Amino acid sequence: MAEYRARGHVLLCGGTGCTASGAGAVRTRFEEELAARNMDREIKLVETGCHGMCEMGPIVVVYPEGTFYCRVEPEDVAEIVEEHLYKGRLVQRLLYKTPVTPQGVPHYKEIPFYSKQVRIALANCGYINPNNIEEYIARDGYVALAKALKEMSPEDVLQEVKTSGLRGRGGGGFPTGLKWEFCRKAAGTKKYTICNADEGDPGAFMDRSILEGDPHAVIEGMMLGAYAMGADEGYIYCRAEYPLAIKHLNEAIRQAEELGLLGDNVLDTSFSFHLHVKEGAGAFVCGEETALMASIEGERGMPRPRPPFPANKGLWGKPSNINNVETWANVPAIIRNGGAWYAAIGTEKSKGTKVFALTGKVKNTGLIEVPMGITIREVVFELGGGIINDKKFKAVQIGGPSGGCLTEAHLDTPVDYESLTAAGAIMGSGGLVVMDEATCMVDVAKFFLEFTQRESCGKCVPCREGTKKMLDILTRITEGKGKPEDMDNLAYLGNQIKNASLCGLGQTAPNPVLTTLRYFRHEYEAHILDKKCPAGACQSLLQYVIDGAKCIGCTKCARMCPVGAIAGEVKKPHVIDPAKCIKCGACEAACPVKAISKR
Repeated sequence: MAEYRARGHVLLCGGTGCTASGAGAVRTRFEEELAARNMDREIKLVETGCHGMCEMGPIVVVYPEGTFYCRVEPEDVAEIVEEHLYKGRLVQRLLYKTPVTPQGVPHYKEIPFYSKQVRIALANCGYINPNNIEEYIARDGYVALAKALKEMSPEDVLQEVKTSGLRGRGGGGFPTGLKWEFCRKAAGTKKYTICNADEGDPGAFMDRSILEGDPHAVIEGMMLGAYAMGADEGYIYCRAEYPLAIKHLNEAIRQAEELGLLGDNVLDTSFSFHLHVKEGAGAFVCGEETALMASIEGERGMPRPRPPFPANKGLWGKPSNINNVETWANVPAIIRNGGAWYAAIGTEKSKGTKVFALTGKVKNTGLIEVPMGITIREVVFELGGGIINDKKFKAVQIGGPSGGCLTEAHLDTPVDYESLTAAGAIMGSGGLVVMDEATCMVDVAKFFLEFTQRESCGKCVPCREGTKKMLDILTRITEGKGKPEDMDNLAYLGNQIKNASLCGLGQTAPNPVLTTLRYFRHEYEAHILDKKCPAGACQSLLQYVIDGAKCIGCTKCARMCPVGAIAGEVKKPHVIDPAKCIKCGACEAACPVKAISKR
């Protein structure tokens, strides 16, 4: 078939979120409609990775205009083809609308969710077909690798990464260049580079989206690291729950090998690198690097005492370096543009950008990449569009299940490693959960501790027993059985666990409890001393009451109550027997005059 130049492109998001929302059926309808109008040779349909704004999926972006259509159904496709692609008129009803204005935003980059983002790790996500290496190459893919192999020594590559100030994006924030240097200087001819893709934070999908949308960036980053450190073999450890990411990774590796960009004598040089994908079983503790290496070796994923550090004795006893997906994905751009270019973004000590999964009670949820130093307020109220139903902001939990909860007083805190640590939170891998006034902070602390306690591998006593004891105390408090000394006991246990646990999971597990004790102590006191949940979230502490002045005696509540806890005559105020009430909320939902409330 002869080559042709398309006059327009339809980019359809094929990430996990949009796929779950029906992107496959939308693609089929586009193929049918374009073919029926003989437009399939002038309009190119491209299935891309994730755009980030997953709640608006399936997402379709039409170029060259950059028009962003959201929540596209198969039934909408004929109208897009007829109106936009054939007649050049926008389909207004499918445009994105901001939370404050009903007018549709015609251009992709004018949407507030995207306008403040600086995309480096996510640069190709949503723009290219991840299963077509030529599209990655067309966006300067593998230019950095060619530059390194042809023009730079391994020391030069290492120095550029050190100059960039890039720090590990997996949570620890350790300087990447320094970490590479340790491995490079380690004795031994056999070395490994490893990509940690065992993303386990609840609600986080940063790494998954990069792997699905731009797998070659991770591969190229690992190859640059291998060249700098003297490694010839690598592993990508990805949880098996990410089947699309694994599929795209394996296809990307195959294509790179076919073009001589991966394998022996890459680009006709003496550099060789072989890459494998290892599927993990989804244990949270395998995000810890020594546990991850144990899992690759076929052992149970449990952390090992350090020293020796992986740089000296890692995978199969050989010098090894582990970085996470986002860290590796930044490296090609650093080598292409120079370390100084990257270092000019961000703050004095936290360089570059950070990808976050923005979730919770915020209007715009999804994946964002923002420059270091942006404030929490900008993220929540500008990119996120503010709180759902315009409720009052209460807190933001940063850093995943081991992160901390920050308050309204921290809204102007810069998002960087130092500022977040000083406030009691951590950068973590990029989870960012927004909470409104209806959120109980004691219940939130219990939720995250339940997760980390369940995921504890049990190897060290402080984590295994300590988190269980803390969880027992929190459970009692939320059930109205708390004691005044519980707050001091939680603080004591939390600090002991942080100081004595073997790995990062245990060392950070108490963070949600400690920060909520620090900033929301009054909520703990209300649960323990007053036996009340101020947010009305802890069911054991709830009491449903009927406002006699509002009740019209319609009997709907009594008829809906499954345990007969409501009594009263027709057209007269009813009452709830708290001894019988099971607090299911059916009465509140049934009341037509909103006479029933929680206290």
